[in-house]
Formats: sequence, C-alpha cells, structure tokens
Amino acid sequence: MKTRFLLSTALLSWATGAAAQSAGPAFKFDFGPGRAAAGYQPVQSTATYTKEAGYGFDFGTTATGVDRGGKDALKADFVTSAQPFYFSVNVPEGNYNVTVTLGDLKGTSSNFIKAESRRLLLETTSTRPGQFVTQTWTINVKNRRIAGGGEVSLKPRELAKLDWDDKLTLEFDGTPSALVALEITPAPAATTVFLAGNSTVVNQDDEPWAAWGQMLPRFFGPGVAVANHAESGLSLASFLGSHRLDKVLSVMKPGDYLFIEFGHNDQKEKGPNDGAFLAYTERLKLYVAEARKRGGIPVLVTSTSRRSFGAGGKVENSLGDFPVAVRQVAQQEKVPLIDLNAMTTKLYEAMGEEESKKAFVHYPANSYPAQPAPLADNTHFNPYGAYEVARCVVEGMKAAKLDLVKYLHPGLPPFDPAQPDALTQWRWPESPRSAVTKPDGN
Repeated sequence: MKTRFLLSTALLSWATGAAAQSAGPAFKFDFGPGRAAAGYQPVQSTATYTKEAGYGFDFGTTATGVDRGGKDALKADFVTSAQPFYFSVNVPEGNYNVTVTLGDLKGTSSNFIKAESRRLLLETTSTRPGQFVTQTWTINVKNRRIAGGGEVSLKPRELAKLDWDDKLTLEFDGTPSALVALEITPAPAATTVFLAGNSTVVNQDDEPWAAWGQMLPRFFGPGVAVANHAESGLSLASFLGSHRLDKVLSVMKPGDYLFIEFGHNDQKEKGPNDGAFLAYTERLKLYVAEARKRGGIPVLVTSTSRRSFGAGGKVENSLGDFPVAVRQVAQQEKVPLIDLNAMTTKLYEAMGEEESKKAFVHYPANSYPAQPAPLADNTHFNPYGAYEVARCVVEGMKAAKLDLVKYLHPGLPPFDPAQPDALTQWRWPESPRSAVTKPDGN
C-alpha cells in the first residue's frame, strides 16, 4: 500500500506533466561588442544574469568581448576568457536543442563545454584563425515540482545544485575559449534517457567528484536528452520515498528510457524483507512495470564494482548477490541489461591495483582548498574514472541493441574495458567549485 501511495502523484499527473514538457521559448544570442546578426539578441560582456533579464553571465564569472570587424555580423565578434565562465538562460522544464558556434576570425581558440552540474558536452575542440565550429546537443532541464501537486524531496546538498534550479546553464572552459553564438530551441519530441541511481550515477556538482551519468551526454548527438535523477546515498527504496520515481514518471513519454542502477546502498538495508532476492528484486520489478505502463523502455544496469582488490590483482565482489539479482530480473522480465559490474571489474583489473587509484578520488592532502587530509575513496570516481565507466555504459547499450544507439555520435570508436584510455591523453579543465566532503553512500 505504501508503494502505491508514493506513486499516486505520478499516476494522476502523467498526462499534464508530459504536456508541460512541450512548452518553452526559443533564443538566439550573438555574443560580442559588434553589431548583432539579424534575428539575434546581442549579448555584451557586461550582461550579468538576473532573474528580470532572464539571461546573462552567471555565478560571478565574466568574459571579454572582442570585435574583429568584417561583413559577417555573427562571426565578426565573440566573447572569450582563459578562465571558466557560466552563461545562464531562464527556461521552463523540458528538453532543448542547444547549438553553439565557436571560433575567431583572426586568432586560435580552445573550447571545452559542460552543462548544468558539470555534464560533459564537448571535449577540447580547437579552432584555427578563421575557422568556426558549430555543435548541437539536446539538453534536459528539470525542477523539483511534480505536475498535479507535490515535489521531489531534495537533500540539503542538492538545494544549490545547478541541475535543480530554473535555469539552463552552460560552462565554457578554454585557453582561451571563443563563444560566437548560442541558440536554444524547445525539443519536445526528443527521446529522454532518465537515470535512476546513486552516487556512482549522479551529476556531481563539485570537483574532484564525478559519476558516469554526467559523462553520458558527450556521446550523444541531438535527439537524445539525458535526464539524470540519481542522487548520492540513495537506494531503490529512498529513490521512491523522495518522490523521484514519481517525478520521472510524471514527465516520461512513450519511447523514453529509464536506466536503473542501484545496489551499493540497498545492500546496507537490514529490514526483515530486505535483501537481494527480496525487497530489492520486488522494487526492481516495480520500476520496470511503472516505466512500461507509460510506454517507456526500462534498462537494468548492474552496480559499478568498488575498487576492492584481493590476491593476484583480482577485484573481489563487494556487492554480494545484488548484481546477480539484477541479471535475474532482467532475464525474468525480458528487460535489456547493461552488466556494468562485470565491465568495471575488467576495467579496474586492466588498470591494476595502483594505477586504478587514478580513476577514483585518491588525492594527497592540500590538492583542493580546505583539504588538510588525503582523500582516499574506492567507490566514487574522479572525472577520468567516470568517463571510462560511461564508455562502458555506451558499449553496454550497443551490446543490448538499444534503438538509442542510432543517436550516438557517428564515428565513435569502440571501447574495450580491458584496454582503458591512457590517463596521459585525458583532459578535464576543472570547474570553479570544489568540495572535500565525500558524497553520501559508499
């Protein structure tokens, strides 16, 4: 009876919530001090975000305007910075196609873009003088309100997260970046990939923490938006209890996906009905059934392995029967399965016991502000580790033959967890915000 009550909000408001996703304005911004191109809103470097203005440079960051002159009003000017800067636009909840134009008529640029709570969109992309690059992604914007009444019960740490505010925020990193133009258009027909999970999945706001869910947008072209509803410390039960599944179901439409990865925190629950083949299995089946009722496509994901090496350089299973239970439910319910537990075990063993620390939050004292003690966490990833795990997820989508793979970037090379990317080839410009407090869960 309790589970039915928790889902009641979603059952009552599904149609109105899905309809609300189609609303939203369109924007076309031309950056820099020169004249604006026809049909574009000019944005000077002094445009600071306010709720009244509805757009602008945000969180105390700034950029410098440059005008190269010339006949092309759009490409003649731009804004630039050698430091990260944020640009925010006030938009309603929904999916949006976001197109950026980057480049400089007379100089070089180097661009790296994240969205919202450090979701990776664009890895380092350099331009030569006179060269311009245009890229488009579909980005999900969400809030805690549930159509028809109620709201998600957020943790205190979530109240300041960029993922949960009423803005679409882009973070530009580069040395230097060169932002020419930005277009934002509602994309109500886009496929949404909803993520339900814990700290190994969530969009982590602060350096040096990261999870695979926030790396996933980088691999998709326009047409797919990743809506990450995961949060640190959650189990299947607490995700339900905080109305997060209600929220997902209230905005899910037929053809959307629900990726489900839990286990790390579920194994600590010690009630009379708790256990891998009891409440955990029952709740997995509930998530599957509720997604299917709305025409959604559930995908089960086994938990990422912890970095728990035993003898002979082999990773020991620290998750008990929980990965086995997920595989069993996938088979029983005929649900696509991504066996991330098996792939991450292979990944860590390929890296080796010592080198694998570089994929997790292992840092000496004073690596970050207010960090007098070393950080040594064998569950939570740093950006490099999260990226490698996201590559495993992408391979799992291919192996499961999800229709979703048609939206992956063309030419994306295959990935073998037994041959991880070299850390020396990895680049991640750090965001301004950092924290040394370990995320909830382990």
